[in-house]
Amino acid sequence: MAGRGPAPKDPSKRRRRNATEPETVVVPDDELRGPELPEGVLGVNTKTGELTEWHPMTLLWWNEWRTSPQAQTFTGTDWSFLVDTALMHHAMWEKGQWTLAAEVRLRAAKFGATPEDRARLKLKVDNPTAAPQRPAQAPGGNVTDITSRKARLTG
Repeated sequence: MAGRGPAPKDPSKRRRRNATEPETVVVPDDELRGPELPEGVLGVNTKTGELTEWHPMTLLWWNEWRTSPQAQTFTGTDWSFLVDTALMHHAMWEKGQWTLAAEVRLRAAKFGATPEDRARLKLKVDNPTAAPQRPAQAPGGNVTDITSRKARLTG
């Protein structure tokens, strides 16, 4: 699998300290955006004579994109590109054309499908309702909780 080069240097060790580009922050709102998947583009089922339906995994994948926080930034051309990608996704699942998985992954990466993709795009998904995570178990004995220690140290 091809990578994207070596890991970036620590910014404090760089010779040139150019200003970094700001992150785009999007907040999840669960709004349904973008078009429905088009009907009739998959052809006709030769056995039944009916229009071929989208594969259930593709419908799930498409609705994930439509409700994703990233969808707030998508334009019409982005949605067209994703429809083309959905056709590949459908062929991958319906016909077992797993060679398309690499192309689907690359195309989805352009829209921030994974945390790594979002970091590269400088896209941050903010969740203001998320509470700070608590330890799975209460500290026992003489172990101090790290958040209370930080609070004491910072005043």
